[in-house]
Amino acid sequence: MSILLGVIVGMVLGLTGAGGSIFAVPLLMAGLGWPITQASTVSLLAVAVAAAVGAWMAWRHSYVRYRAALLMAAVGVLFAPAGIHVADRLQPSVLTMIFAVVLAIVAARMFYMAVHSKADAAVVRATVAGEGASAPGKICKVNPATGRLIWTWPVTMTIGLIGAVTGFLSGLLGVGGGFVIVPALRATSPLSMHSAVATSLMAIALTSMGTVISGLIQGRALPLAVALPFVAGAVIGMALGRLVAPRIAGPRLQQGFAVMAMLVSLSMAAHSAAWI
Repeated sequence: MSILLGVIVGMVLGLTGAGGSIFAVPLLMAGLGWPITQASTVSLLAVAVAAAVGAWMAWRHSYVRYRAALLMAAVGVLFAPAGIHVADRLQPSVLTMIFAVVLAIVAARMFYMAVHSKADAAVVRATVAGEGASAPGKICKVNPATGRLIWTWPVTMTIGLIGAVTGFLSGLLGVGGGFVIVPALRATSPLSMHSAVATSLMAIALTSMGTVISGLIQGRALPLAVALPFVAGAVIGMALGRLVAPRIAGPRLQQGFAVMAMLVSLSMAAHSAAWI
């Protein structure tokens, strides 16, 4: 069961683009009957490995802004323990409701992007390649000669803030945070969707692994008998997603996943409300 769930998560990561990793926690909760705090630790481990594979693929074909990714990850790892601390002190029903709300927001944004920005919706995690249309973000600037970010204090603070939010949410909900990183980078910098996704993969891999380690330090359990098959399945799913993505990925697929995510969100909210 854990291998099958991992394959599903990996394929979602490969096909849906940024934010796909948020499906891992509800799948583990539904498939294995785990509480959200237990599911989040295993989810993050799988997300870290799958994102690392995706980042390696993107590194060969795209422009990964590694300095931005390292800064986001460094700040994110510092804020992740705070998220874990809050999660461990909330009632599971309350934490599940928070997750349901975040998932609903991600689903709504995914559907909106698939309808109004079809070119961006075609960019998927597993097959990020090339540059693409620039975003209108005005806080961060890019050197036209090198394609690299021009580092100033506003840029550093902006990238650091994105990392802080991502790290806190990773600790709180066990999510990778691509649904935060990509739109934030697009809103504040001229990076293309390709570069934003590629950069987010590296940041997610590092932040998620750091959050797993923080969770273990704070007493979280990591059942390797389930976690390792789940991780293996996620990597297999990522590879499968990479193979089929060029043929089926696009706006319609994004819309379908968005509807599915909204249904999962409503189901989680209903179960959470019944527990409260």
